[in-house]
Amino acid sequence: MKQKIRIGCGAGFSGDRIEPAMILAEKGNIDYLVLECLAERTIALAQKRKMQDPNKGYDPLLEKRMSKLLPLLVKNNIRLITNMGAANPIAGAKKVLEISQKLGLKVKIAAITGDDLSDELRHSNHSYKILENEKFLSDYEVLSANAYIGVDGILEALQSEAQIIITGRVADPSLFLAPMIHEFAWKSNDLLGKGTVIGHLLECAGQITGGYFADPIKKPVPDLAHLGHPFADVFSDGTAIISKVDGTGGQVNLATVKEQLLYEVINPNEYFTPDVIADFTTVYLKDLGNNQVQIFGGTGKEKPTTYKVSVGYKAFYLGEGEISYAGQNAVERAKLAGEIIEERLKNVVNEIKIDYVGLQSVHRTNFENQSVPYEIRLRVAAKTDSAEVAAIVGEEVEALYTNGPAGGGGVRKYVNEVIGIVSVLVDRQNVSPEITFFES
Repeated sequence: MKQKIRIGCGAGFSGDRIEPAMILAEKGNIDYLVLECLAERTIALAQKRKMQDPNKGYDPLLEKRMSKLLPLLVKNNIRLITNMGAANPIAGAKKVLEISQKLGLKVKIAAITGDDLSDELRHSNHSYKILENEKFLSDYEVLSANAYIGVDGILEALQSEAQIIITGRVADPSLFLAPMIHEFAWKSNDLLGKGTVIGHLLECAGQITGGYFADPIKKPVPDLAHLGHPFADVFSDGTAIISKVDGTGGQVNLATVKEQLLYEVINPNEYFTPDVIADFTTVYLKDLGNNQVQIFGGTGKEKPTTYKVSVGYKAFYLGEGEISYAGQNAVERAKLAGEIIEERLKNVVNEIKIDYVGLQSVHRTNFENQSVPYEIRLRVAAKTDSAEVAAIVGEEVEALYTNGPAGGGGVRKYVNEVIGIVSVLVDRQNVSPEITFFES
């Protein structure tokens, strides 16, 4: 049994940069690379793509990421764990298989499924109560439903020696906890709690190395343009050291680690995951210098009897329109334009919001000494029940060119179907991960 492993996080969301993951794979001397690319709306939108094409539904950047990473992963014997399978891990795994064959690389790929409960909840007679508002799921037009499953499927894939593991909706810390359990044979809840703390610290990638943390006045971070992503040296006793590859931008210190530790944690005494209920209140940090922070502590207790399920539903259509006004009386003209739009749309849309945005959107010049803004951008947004009505919002803004105040310009208009997200709980006995293997 190993005493230490190194896990790198190469992505913290679907649209993250690819370069930091490549640096980790090439220069990080890592054993595992995790790409965490899912969020609640991300998977709901992936379900929409899958409904339109059964061969889609995986992460849009999967092909681009894997084409660049696969040669490095094979060369350096690194195992990849990623939730880029999104709504369709099987199709995602097949795409990786196709890429590996084109590149002439031999890899074993595992696709983890079982989290997708869309059909069950869409047609269920059970009265699931919404966690956020205590309404019932039957009141919603369900688009997707994915349970936050844990380490179980990933562990089985690791034991089968799969090098590339592609999942759907796995809880973020579980992606990192699974290799710790696999390598160290952890069983106690206290160790699972410690591992969950480490996974939580890593899961947002560049946030812990100074991205999102940075403020040029209060919290300056060096070389953000070349921000490196983190890795953790994890030891069998549940301690870890967070760091980054030498020569990359950003920083790892007590402040960056503390902010990430608190990120999205509502109750630090009981941080619920599918694998353990972790206690963050016993965590200790020590700055070792040279972009290294040591992590001690964290405990846990028995995992919950339910899985949280993220449910995407059809919420509304959003119509938007934008127009800019610059020069003398720019604010007054923008406000008049807003009043015109409100009057014309008051009996057409369900809800309308008028914003007056920005100071430099037209001339890109700093006019801080002006007593009033020299330029302003009017943004109109409205909720509607149909795409056709939503389109009227942008059309009315565009009509301001000749039917509104003087000097309007730079119109843009948009129509989007908005996917709402709510959550329910399901009995974990009704959810079981499944594994499908592919080999090139």
